[in-house]
Amino acid sequence: MSDALLSVVRSGVDTIDLGRQLRVGMPQSPNHPAFWHTLPRRHGDMVRADGGSAANDMLSMGTHVGTHIDALSHVSHDGKMYGGVDAAEAGIGGKYDELGVHTIAPMIRRGVLLDVPAALGTDLCEGGYEITVADLERTVERQGVSVEEGDVVLVRSGWGRLFDEGAPYLGKETGVPGVGEAGARWLAEHRAHAVGADTIAFERLAPHGGHALLPAHRVLLVEHGIYIVEAMDLEGLAARGVHEFTFVLVPLNIYGATGSPVRPLALVPA
Repeated sequence: MSDALLSVVRSGVDTIDLGRQLRVGMPQSPNHPAFWHTLPRRHGDMVRADGGSAANDMLSMGTHVGTHIDALSHVSHDGKMYGGVDAAEAGIGGKYDELGVHTIAPMIRRGVLLDVPAALGTDLCEGGYEITVADLERTVERQGVSVEEGDVVLVRSGWGRLFDEGAPYLGKETGVPGVGEAGARWLAEHRAHAVGADTIAFERLAPHGGHALLPAHRVLLVEHGIYIVEAMDLEGLAARGVHEFTFVLVPLNIYGATGSPVRPLALVPA
C-alpha cells in the first residue's frame, strides 16, 4: 500500500452506508421475486457429542431486490441490448455472457450527491414529480460541485424517507419522483459511469402508471451503458451535507445475472 493511501486511512475515514438492510417484507418492485430468509437449522436441532450446536440460513430472492445494481443485460429495446447485442440470442442458455453483472468491475470512484429537494427548498419531491434538467443544473449550481466523466451520480429525491412505510414508498397511486428521459440524457451527456437514486425504479413513475414506461432505463442502460443503482439510502449522506465523496461498490460475482444486491458506501474524511 502506498504511503499516500496509508496516510488517508490513518488520518481517519468515516463510512456512510448507502444500502438498505435486507428484511422479509421490505418494499420492492412487484416485477421481481421477493426476499425471503429462513433458518433450515436452528440451535438445538443437531447437537454434537461435546454439546456444540450450529444454526444456518437459506436465502431466496431476485437480484433486483433491496439496494441493487442493474447490469447492462437488464433492459433491451427493440430486441437489442447495449452495444447492439441481440437480446434473445444473448439469453440462450439462461445467462448473459457478455453483459451480465459479472462484467461490472468493482467501483472505487468519485461520487456526487445531487440533493434535489434541498435545492428546491423542500423536504422531498412529491409523488410523480419529474426531476428536470433545470432542477439538476440548479442543484449543481447551489452545491458548487461539478459532474465529471466517470463519476457515480446519486440523485436524492427525499422519497427514501418513505421506505420503512412500505406501500407508500412504491407509490402505486401517487407515483414516484425521479428523472425522466431528459434528465437521463443530461446524466449521459456528463458521461457518468453509474447513477443511483433513493427510489424503487430510479426514474419518475407516473401516478397509477407503475413500471409501464421506463425511458430513463433505456437511455442509460441500452443507449449509453451506464449502470443504475436503485433503492439507496441517501438520507445520512444528505444530513451530513456531503456532496462529494469516494464511492465504493462491489456487485456479487454472479455469472450471467441481470443484477445484484449491493451495499454501496460513501467514504468521507473523519
